[in-house]
Amino acid sequence: MAKLIVADDHPLFRNALINAISSTFATKATIETDSFDSTCIALEQHPDTDLLLLDLHMPGNCGFLGLIQLRKNFPSLPIVVISASEELDVIRRVMAFGASAYVPKSANPADISTALNSVMAGELWVPAALKKLVFEHNSNEAEDDLDLAAKVAQLTQQQYKVLYYLTEGWLNKQIAYDLHISEATVKAHITAIFRKLGVTNRTQVVIQAQRLTLEPPVNKAMASPH
Repeated sequence: MAKLIVADDHPLFRNALINAISSTFATKATIETDSFDSTCIALEQHPDTDLLLLDLHMPGNCGFLGLIQLRKNFPSLPIVVISASEELDVIRRVMAFGASAYVPKSANPADISTALNSVMAGELWVPAALKKLVFEHNSNEAEDDLDLAAKVAQLTQQQYKVLYYLTEGWLNKQIAYDLHISEATVKAHITAIFRKLGVTNRTQVVIQAQRLTLEPPVNKAMASPH
């Protein structure tokens, strides 16, 4: 029997998913979270978690960036991504960035159960019709994404939060207020982010980060860390 964390910001979908799981998959406990921060807290409070079911669009997750951070901070935890997207590129990148399974929200309870049991057995799982296309793909773009993901994985948890706010176009004073830190500390974090990502200004940070999000790139940043 497995202990699960179901991370999704839509209560109705969380309840439907938990009901679908409980009818076909043996669980001993299920914890619900509705944001990236609450998911990280739950994982720290429940180190014996067997599986994390993660929604890519959850607040604070910022697409693939959250998955990369979770993979770094909890390297042995199997992560099953649950997403409404069925785009092949999204599925390929999710698996490349360390997920153990990709389950579309359109999946039926039997497929969800198969996916979770496969992951618990140490296997990778994607929908059968896509398996060959997902795992036999390789490109220079994919290698560039993995290189960028490795750089993002160097960020501390606080630096990741600052990066997330930068992609949202927040000002330093807004970031400082929300994180309860000084603007000087925000600037220090931004400087560290520049160094780790190999960029020199906020615009370049956002362009790099947008490569690992699910949203189309937009130029929301200004050119200096100040």
